[in-house]
Amino acid sequence: MVNKGTLGPVSVCMTSLRNKALLLMNIHCLGRNLATASSSLLPVQLPAQREVHFWYVLPDEVKSTNLLNRYLEILSPCEKESIFTMRGEQIKKRALLARALVRTTLARYHTNCQIDPKSLKFRKNNYGKPELDRQYADDWSLPPLHFNISHTSSLIACGVTVGSAIGIDVEEKQRRLKNDTLAFAQRFFSPCEIEMLTHIVDPELRLQEFIKLWTLKEAYVKALGKGFSASPFKTFTVRFGDHVKGNIHAPPHMISKAHDITVESTDDLKNPSSNWQFGLLELAGSHYAAVCIEQDSIDAGNGSIPIDLTLRKTIPYVEDEWISATDSAVVIGGLTRLSACD
Repeated sequence: MVNKGTLGPVSVCMTSLRNKALLLMNIHCLGRNLATASSSLLPVQLPAQREVHFWYVLPDEVKSTNLLNRYLEILSPCEKESIFTMRGEQIKKRALLARALVRTTLARYHTNCQIDPKSLKFRKNNYGKPELDRQYADDWSLPPLHFNISHTSSLIACGVTVGSAIGIDVEEKQRRLKNDTLAFAQRFFSPCEIEMLTHIVDPELRLQEFIKLWTLKEAYVKALGKGFSASPFKTFTVRFGDHVKGNIHAPPHMISKAHDITVESTDDLKNPSSNWQFGLLELAGSHYAAVCIEQDSIDAGNGSIPIDLTLRKTIPYVEDEWISATDSAVVIGGLTRLSACD
């Protein structure tokens, strides 16, 4: 239970910002090899081509009011106002962590000098997707970063690429639906996806495959960047590579093995799109996470080259943990390989 990490309507404003304790940043890989630094953000090299950096924070691990106040300091006035108008302390806290995660993550990627997270400017595209606004870059060199965020009540994530559109989604494995799984799927999924779920007899297995599909579909729509109204779930089908037999997906135990994932329009089932590449993983033993990135014109159609995925669990200004392929992160779909700790 979080004692001091929640945000009341005025508690953050009333807390003194002058008495923040100096925090040490522990940078450690999965093997718990520790290195310490000051409470600044550790610079990180830019993602390479076909590489995704995936940062996540667990809200329950952020319990310091001083630290939350530090996060509040780096937000814009509009972001602060948006948070203070929200109802519910936990909702406020998650919104604060999401915005702080984006700013502190993107500020790590610099070329010439240190970037102040507070100096970052954002805009929305014509469909409402947030983007970095490089037009107002001052005296620092801002690389062409693309990012996307997703969150549940227990995990907040930010994915980053250079030069490639990205969409991510995270969902809790224990998510429960108010309605029957098939009834819910019939409202949103394509006929092929519904047929696949229909062939799964076990209710729990059916629900898990539903959640995986939902996670992949949402990541794809967010990567497109045109909003859900412009890309309804019913208008495309997510398929699992070699695990497709005719027009029916293979059994669920096959889906959970790491093979290529493609997307195809329901109007053209014979020609899956080669412009997008997916990764699906099980994260922290409790979540599914999906990543979708756009391939450039050179790599489009070359689905044999995997995505390089670097996972970092973080508490900004406190510690970062590089997650390798273990029980904490397992690739269960898509041609994706987890980067090893340096």
